[in-house]
Amino acid sequence: MTPDKPSSPGLPGAFVVVDWGTSSFRGWLLSADGVALAESRGGEGMLHCIGSGFAPVLRDHLGRLGAADGTPVLISGMAGARQGWAEAPYLRTPTRLDDLHKGAIRIDAPGDIRILPGIAQARSDLPDVMRGEETQLLGTTEPDFTGLVCIPGTHSKWIRIEAGHIVEFSTYMTGELFAVISQHSILSHAIDTTEPVAVDGRPFQEGLSTALAVPTALTASLFRLRAAQALGFEQRTDGAARLSGLLIGTEIADAGRRHGPMQSLRLIAAGALGRLYEAALTAQGLDVTTVDAEQASRLGLGKAAVRIWGARPRARRAP
Repeated sequence: MTPDKPSSPGLPGAFVVVDWGTSSFRGWLLSADGVALAESRGGEGMLHCIGSGFAPVLRDHLGRLGAADGTPVLISGMAGARQGWAEAPYLRTPTRLDDLHKGAIRIDAPGDIRILPGIAQARSDLPDVMRGEETQLLGTTEPDFTGLVCIPGTHSKWIRIEAGHIVEFSTYMTGELFAVISQHSILSHAIDTTEPVAVDGRPFQEGLSTALAVPTALTASLFRLRAAQALGFEQRTDGAARLSGLLIGTEIADAGRRHGPMQSLRLIAAGALGRLYEAALTAQGLDVTTVDAEQASRLGLGKAAVRIWGARPRARRAP
């Protein structure tokens, strides 16, 4: 939980912003114009805090950041879920991204601590929710942005934005399905997750093309992954790559049906998963602009903090 960039007592921090997820905490001390002065991170996500409390975790990180007494705090993510610190009710689509701050709730605690809302697609035919991704969208789009954004992850999001409004989105349990299938299904014996997936390798590319060609055949394609190894056509080391291709390809195929036709999109991602999605999307002839996911969260929180509190003078430290 040691901060990556420890703060010094003289840093003129105006706000502290926090991306508080299910299993992680990431906080930044920002200047009045949104520049990151210090950061602190740890594994005390929502699940950890349900037992031990949210306030002590935040207080500890504020100390590590070197934040002055009275520095306001803005939080996004699962700390605002029903089972989190306090529920920040969903805003409903369509909603402007630069209005997110208007839905922030204030925590009943010393100081000024607020939590941003999530977004709900309150449609009986296509119900959906997001919490945290909306802040990333705010951080990486212009006020009048129109286009499609993909945020891969445990629950991947595809979001259609028109003139700065989130108008429609869809969620795919791609990352969670990969974990369940590779660890808890009969395919666990056919998948080795210890080696990175080669984006230009045959197993990933074939899995991707198979799913894009016939996305409705996913369950049959999954069993053929096992059968191919049983019959000696492939090795266990190919399993993770083929499974990744099948699941990502199925997601892209349905997203294209839902939100297409697609010519370009913004991809908010990082690391190996980001590279897989970038390769898969560019292979379809799409113009992809990739933005780092963590940077997107920090920038979005910074934008919202400035809208709530405006330009603030340097907070005074207690003697």
